[in-house]
Amino acid sequence: MSEFTLSELAIVACAEVWRDDGEVLATGIGTIPRIAAGLARLTHNPALLMTDGEAYLIEEPLPLGPREEKAKFSGWMPYSRVFDVVWRGRRHALVTPTQVDRYGQGNISCIGDFNKPKVQMLGMRGFPGNSVSHANSMFIPGHNARVFVAGEVDVVCSAGYNPARWPDGRVPASLDIRRIVTDLCVMDFGGPDRSIRVVSLHPGVTLDEVRAATGFELAVSESLTETPRPTEAQLAIIRRLDPHNLRAAAIKNNPPGIRAR
Repeated sequence: MSEFTLSELAIVACAEVWRDDGEVLATGIGTIPRIAAGLARLTHNPALLMTDGEAYLIEEPLPLGPREEKAKFSGWMPYSRVFDVVWRGRRHALVTPTQVDRYGQGNISCIGDFNKPKVQMLGMRGFPGNSVSHANSMFIPGHNARVFVAGEVDVVCSAGYNPARWPDGRVPASLDIRRIVTDLCVMDFGGPDRSIRVVSLHPGVTLDEVRAATGFELAVSESLTETPRPTEAQLAIIRRLDPHNLRAAAIKNNPPGIRAR
């Protein structure tokens, strides 16, 4: 039987967002998304493009933290070329908004009134353009009603499927938000009017728990399943990509020794 942590389960679930993407630039923002992108590249999508975080494409994902090995570069990827890829839609980013509403609109700007916020955060950054230029998925390490808010996010930084925010209520067919992975479940946008829908529950989590931690009504897939558990091969890759176990602190409720039945 394999033991794994919640972080490792989340990494495997996050890696799935890049399945069948082919040759696109994978951008994993944060510890778990970054490891997940490397796992995807080394398993089910070897065509995935990755950078060293600076100016080069790399042949193999780099481990997190201090390392002795040198990167194997395969091409030059300065900021200008990254934008070329973004604007052509050849990128899939895994991001972590502070707030998300039922239509997938994300907020990283501020909490409260924009003119007098309770909490000031990053600002809009690249969210507006990225959300309409290429595919996006989300990782939320703490699934609760402060993140998955009732009504609309305080500041709409990234576009979603809310028809009220689009001219004549027509959401562009090109808008592409794929999946949301949290510490409780995996969700997509297969609900009514492209609203959020639960597709799998993590081991030991109930649907009632997910609903209680969400500020809006959730749709549920007719084929609701348990989130797949990491295999020994996947765990070995994760540990190689994160030799300093930075993933342990990436989810607050990260109990060790979750045991496969």
